[in-house]
Amino acid sequence: MTPNLIRQAAVVLSNLLTFNGPADAKLSEFFRNNRDLGTKERAFVAESVYGVLRRLRFLSTVTANDENDPDDARKLILAWLLRVQGMSIRELEPVLNEQQTEWAHLIKAKSTESLPLAVQADVRDWLWDKLVAQYGEEEALAIARSMHEQATLDLRVNTIKGTREDVLKKMLAENTSNETTITETPYSPIGIRMPHRMNIGRHVLFTEGKIEVQDEGSQLLSYLVAPKRGMMVADFCAGAGGKSLAIGALMRNTGRLYAFDVSEKRLHNLGQRLKRSGLSNLHAQVIASETDQKLKRLNGKFDRVLVDAPCSGLGTLRRNPDLKWRQSPDDVAELNVKQANILARAAKLTKAGGRLIYATCSLLSDENEQIAEQFLATHPDFKLLNAAEVLAQQQIKLDTGTYLKLLPHLHHTDGFFAAVFEKTSEIKQESKPS
Repeated sequence: MTPNLIRQAAVVLSNLLTFNGPADAKLSEFFRNNRDLGTKERAFVAESVYGVLRRLRFLSTVTANDENDPDDARKLILAWLLRVQGMSIRELEPVLNEQQTEWAHLIKAKSTESLPLAVQADVRDWLWDKLVAQYGEEEALAIARSMHEQATLDLRVNTIKGTREDVLKKMLAENTSNETTITETPYSPIGIRMPHRMNIGRHVLFTEGKIEVQDEGSQLLSYLVAPKRGMMVADFCAGAGGKSLAIGALMRNTGRLYAFDVSEKRLHNLGQRLKRSGLSNLHAQVIASETDQKLKRLNGKFDRVLVDAPCSGLGTLRRNPDLKWRQSPDDVAELNVKQANILARAAKLTKAGGRLIYATCSLLSDENEQIAEQFLATHPDFKLLNAAEVLAQQQIKLDTGTYLKLLPHLHHTDGFFAAVFEKTSEIKQESKPS
């Protein structure tokens, strides 16, 4: 570790702390503009700035002073190394001058036992209040603290091209020094888990299309769709298509699977992944919005419709810690309107006897249960199915109740919510008496 490396990490962090764009995109841009940085230097910059974002409120409290300090970003990184990573002042001596060493002693010794719970949780007050109202103080704190950790690297085995057993055997054979723990995911029958994120983009299993990076929670969502051979299925907010690819594989490359999204760029990324996957039943289509006229001809045609709705992303804070500082109650309220509208439009695509699956990667009931209940109240032609039973029919033992509710501190996945609705009938217009 050198003073220059700390300085570069501080430059990146200062940029991220403006919160005017996604942290991952800004970090990628920095690395593109600084190609001379080695692998270890890049790893330190990424880990330190994300580490600070995960613990920003706590670290800001620890380093607080009365004046607007232009050296704030650097001090936040040093405080993260001292208080979160547990480094000693002696280890940091190469990057500290005499005055900074004095400051470091004060930071290291500062008591934080009586900090407010929202500061310990490292979230804004509005989010803390919502979590406590939903889960109670103890579980809210456990959820928030689980988000301080890095996410594991979860891989999905593409069963069109291989089995989990074969892929795992190959990965374990390569890991002869046991430097990485490689295990099966506990719930998804097609998942493999590694403890930390690493670049697998050049691994032969990835280039051959046998594995994809996908959180276990997202894999389980594909099973909740429960597609069968020959069905007609829609992924209504497909994004880059991770769930579309998983669903296509579960359909054993039969039937017809549509991946709809408003972003041509995201669907282009799906195209690259589709080539590797070996799937031929997936058709990507750009739509202007959920009200696009192109969708009209497909009304009542689909056996399964998945709505992985645009949401706050507050269940993904292990991966995207900047979201807890960028999102606001107003943002959530705007998303609620969008979520309800998209779900209502997707309902029209669902055939009688077909299923509509609503999902988010949010922890908030505003985006989850409330949207589901509101939908049922306004759509009497749909009924709610038990998510645990749908999974059990596919030999997946995971019972979180009627809804699928995954929490990082319990399930070691991203925070996920899903509801499964079944269309019971077509509502017929009442005939007027003659």
